[in-house]
Amino acid sequence: MSEQSTDLRETVRRRYAAAAVQVTEGGTACCGPQPSGADDRFGAALYEADDRDALPADAVAASLGCGNPTAVATLREGERVLDLGSGGGIDVLLSARRVGPTGKAYGLDMTDEMLALALANAAEAGATNVEFLKGTIEAVPLPAHTVDVVISNCVINLSTDKPAVFAEIFRVLRPGGRVGVSDVVADDTLTPAQRAERGDHAGCVAGALSFTEYRTGLAAAGFTGIEITATHPVADGMYSAVVRATKPPATTGTAGAAFRG
Repeated sequence: MSEQSTDLRETVRRRYAAAAVQVTEGGTACCGPQPSGADDRFGAALYEADDRDALPADAVAASLGCGNPTAVATLREGERVLDLGSGGGIDVLLSARRVGPTGKAYGLDMTDEMLALALANAAEAGATNVEFLKGTIEAVPLPAHTVDVVISNCVINLSTDKPAVFAEIFRVLRPGGRVGVSDVVADDTLTPAQRAERGDHAGCVAGALSFTEYRTGLAAAGFTGIEITATHPVADGMYSAVVRATKPPATTGTAGAAFRG
């Protein structure tokens, strides 16, 4: 990993560690182009009231996403789900309810403070079919073919090695498994420099891929049935989007090296 990539990852880690501490102390976390303040383009407002009301208050307060991936992943009873960048655990807990006691929801995060908050929220919710893992989304600490569904909420844009993320998603999914994530995506006309003008990397903006880059990256990793649908704007020429894709039922390996985002 380059020095610049290491610095960006540490900036992201510090920002989300601070967000977890803020929630623990009674505040509300935030994401988006601005480092503070309410923003209805990100966070708990994007979830249905019934879902918010059924969860611990701190899980809701720690929501930093740009969408609601559990609403688009079509989770089914008995499935195994992995949430990349699980934060305070809101999507893991919602997933655990949807897959039921015969299923399982994994949450992966690199930030100790967020993991501690997520564990506390899971205990408060009485969730017994969840497991939180420490690690990065570029190197998921699970065996191949472990999960049926991978979800993520406004986290893939934060990675400095998106080909590795797409390859890891492909690896941990069983054949026929699927992706249902929310992420920030840019118009194809915006250069990386123009994206950075609209918000910083840790604020879920500067690191966003374009629509074409996202499709190309997923296809290079081996995915098919790729759909990227914008849901609402988060900055000029940049959107929260629902991303869906499928791992073919039978495959001989992964790609990924052909794409660099």
